[in-house]
Amino acid sequence: MNIDIVCVGKIKERYLKDAIAEYSKRLTRFAKINVIEVSDEKTPEHASDAVNEQIKAKEGDRILKHLRNNATVVALAIEGKQLTSEQLAAHIAQWGLHGVSHVQFVIGGSLGLDPRVLTRADMLLSFSKMTFPHQLMRVILLEQVYRGFKINAHEPYHK
Repeated sequence: MNIDIVCVGKIKERYLKDAIAEYSKRLTRFAKINVIEVSDEKTPEHASDAVNEQIKAKEGDRILKHLRNNATVVALAIEGKQLTSEQLAAHIAQWGLHGVSHVQFVIGGSLGLDPRVLTRADMLLSFSKMTFPHQLMRVILLEQVYRGFKINAHEPYHK
């Protein structure tokens, strides 16, 4: 299975880069992992709703260029469905059983995702009702995908 993480912005912090590299390496046993970073827009302080929507639209344009027609697209969104690790593992297993060879997870910028990206997604996934830094979400997502593959392989990591 090919898994893309399409995300807004670059990671600057070394500890986050290290964690992303570690989980990406672990996942190579189960899938081909590709992290696609699109540039983010500067968000002025106290920006109006209209400016925020323009920023999301620009970032959305960049994201949409990378989404493939033949891929299953999962957008991380606070309004998405919350799953347990076992339920995410079941989705991963089902994708494999149904011949899905390419899954693209999308992580938006600090303002979230453009409505066009949410509409394009086959699934909206929420990790919590809380808000997390989008840079940290890469680590959390990769860890949970790795955990899902380990659960499906009946290996003890998830305990």
